Amino acid sequence: MMPPLARLAALALALAAAPLAAQERPDRIVSIGGAVTEIVYALGEEDRLVARDTTSTYPPEASTLTDIGYIRRLSPEGVLSVRPDLIVTEAGAGPPEAVEVIGSAGIPFVEIPEGFTRDAILQKITAVGAALDVPDKAAALRDQVATDLRRVGAAAEVADKRVLFILSMQGGRIMASGTGTAADGIIALAGARNAVTAFEGYKPLTDEAIAAARPDVILMMDRGEGHETARAQVLSHPAIASTPAGEAGALVRMDGLYLLGFSVRTAAAARDLAAALETVGR
Repeated sequence: MMPPLARLAALALALAAAPLAAQERPDRIVSIGGAVTEIVYALGEEDRLVARDTTSTYPPEASTLTDIGYIRRLSPEGVLSVRPDLIVTEAGAGPPEAVEVIGSAGIPFVEIPEGFTRDAILQKITAVGAALDVPDKAAALRDQVATDLRRVGAAAEVADKRVLFILSMQGGRIMASGTGTAADGIIALAGARNAVTAFEGYKPLTDEAIAAARPDVILMMDRGEGHETARAQVLSHPAIASTPAGEAGALVRMDGLYLLGFSVRTAAAARDLAAALETVGR
């Protein structure tokens, strides 16, 4: 029996050798990454999609597409089995050996730059539009989203609030956001302040570091757990309980893709976050 990698390589070579039908633009597109998929739908080009990754959960219609796996754990066999003529992905697709096998099939593979600012969102839209060869649609969508982002304003009550974004609390160990993350970016767009700025990325925090951060609000993704149970677990954590956020019971939970996607819905997400930060704990 042929080893799995050899079988995948053979599949890739077969696809590379098979001539694509003559066409002006690709019509069998795989979209990898929730932000990219949202943009494809916002551009009105969803009829060209044949598959998406697990993180592409919005709009709900995307769930009807073939799921080729998690963006960082792609299955080359799954990707190649839908016979795409274009793959558009957020930065960070992997693992590297899977991307190498997919690339050997000769299928155009476009990586959209990552970023967590207003300008980064607009650049994503332009890049996806260029990949799909719909620059006029992308320009119109970019203008609309730029207008939405300009209208996002911080409430006075939010400006001084220190927000601690917690990615996970496995075993009581808190993994939190520093700078340079999507969480840091959305907190800034909402007009508040990240309570942790001593490091970049996501790192575990000691109880002492949490106390020193003195967050006014805890921000987390809504993973669908029982809200009251999850809320009690977070706010009763010894390090959090003694902070202003813990004392006020100030916990905000939002859908992860909506909150951190940095795509066409980000202006709305920033407004919703600002509104939640303004009222939570009162």
